[in-house]
Amino acid sequence: MIIDTHAHVDMDAYDEDRADVIQRARDNGVDYILNIGCDIESSLRSLELAERYDFIYATAGVHPHDVKSVDGHTYDQLKGLLSHPKIIALGEIGLDFYKNYSPQGQQKEHFRKQVELARELNKPIIVHSRDANEDIIGILSDYYPQDPSARSGIFHCFSGNQELADRALEMGFYISFSGSLTFKKSDELRAVAKMVPADRLFVETDCPFLTPVPHRGKRNEPAYVSHTAQLVADVRGLKVDDVQRTTALNFFELFGIGKDAKTGTVSYKIRNSLYLNLTTRCTADCSFCTRLTRPVVQGYNLQLDREPTADEVWDSIDDCTKYDEIVFCGYGEPTLRLDIIKEVSKKIKAAGGKVRLNTNGHGNVINKRNILPELKGLIDSVSISLNADTAEAYDKIVHPLPGLRDGIYENVKEFIEESKKHIPNVQATIVTHQDGVDENKCEDISKNDFGVDYRERRYNIVG
Repeated sequence: MIIDTHAHVDMDAYDEDRADVIQRARDNGVDYILNIGCDIESSLRSLELAERYDFIYATAGVHPHDVKSVDGHTYDQLKGLLSHPKIIALGEIGLDFYKNYSPQGQQKEHFRKQVELARELNKPIIVHSRDANEDIIGILSDYYPQDPSARSGIFHCFSGNQELADRALEMGFYISFSGSLTFKKSDELRAVAKMVPADRLFVETDCPFLTPVPHRGKRNEPAYVSHTAQLVADVRGLKVDDVQRTTALNFFELFGIGKDAKTGTVSYKIRNSLYLNLTTRCTADCSFCTRLTRPVVQGYNLQLDREPTADEVWDSIDDCTKYDEIVFCGYGEPTLRLDIIKEVSKKIKAAGGKVRLNTNGHGNVINKRNILPELKGLIDSVSISLNADTAEAYDKIVHPLPGLRDGIYENVKEFIEESKKHIPNVQATIVTHQDGVDENKCEDISKNDFGVDYRERRYNIVG
């Protein structure tokens, strides 16, 4: 499933072949199109398309270029349009200080008024920002809390830097990338696309504009959204299926359109690895963990209806040899189910697969013995969450359960050291951007004290 979250198929660029354009989108796997209103007339045209095609939805709003034409009836008309069930957002609205087709004062006035209308009607907004980032953030911060779990709307056709993306994300906005991501000189933008959390990510065409490579120079259309999705996948080290799955779930989360991710996921594929979800239980409540927000990783809902048996875990694996590795990971701490790890790993290895364990390093404390000799020959690699350079910082951000707090950081380090004796490949990891953590010292501890590989995972980037 792929979704074009920002299209203008109502424009006269499609008057000669609109039906063919829409059919090509369907033929190329586009499941939904969100057609965007820029003034009252285009909002009405967008609604007409949405009423004609069940997979097209619409928005209504006044673009900053057009706010100079707002009159006394405009907001009454917007309210009427936004009451329609197929108009699912207010937009596109915002500020454009690059072209200044409308005076900046009027732009800011009507941006505020439309944001206030969206808040009144509880509608997400579609934000247009060009050469006006500080003003955009300043206005939005008056209305939207610093709450990354909120569902505020979409920064469409994102063209800003990482700082702007982070500020938008803090207010609960999604970030949508257009065909400009594929342009040769868009290295900085691609760096941002790499860092946006999966649960805040969208792709779009903004057609007929910003045609992606390899179709630059031609009229853009919804069928081409797949090229942007592929580029997003490439920069994030994912498969395009991963991007399609996550953006589809985001569409459902924001608008209630499409399908929610089902609970009870035991095995799930990301890139070319298969992950095994054994438990939702954990011995820590890490401040950065997705367990504190929602149980979704790369479009999969990892909330288990019940813990799977060893046979159920094994039966969820189709072919051990088709994956780069099979990873015990999931939504909790896998070593809480050590017997399952050992039983299933033995079968995976016998079938020719490679096995990795992702763990918080509490396994020896949990099981009240050194478990690592038992994993020799079963686990090819282990990734252990170091997460801090001191015990004090560790306790502050990891929040181990009360019974584990005395000395658990030293236990984790002992687990890393002991792992080297029994597992071929050992890696220590941290989550970046944690208060009180010296990331350079964490790297030094990993590489020089333990002699293991080291990896940083950016905060809010999961999977």
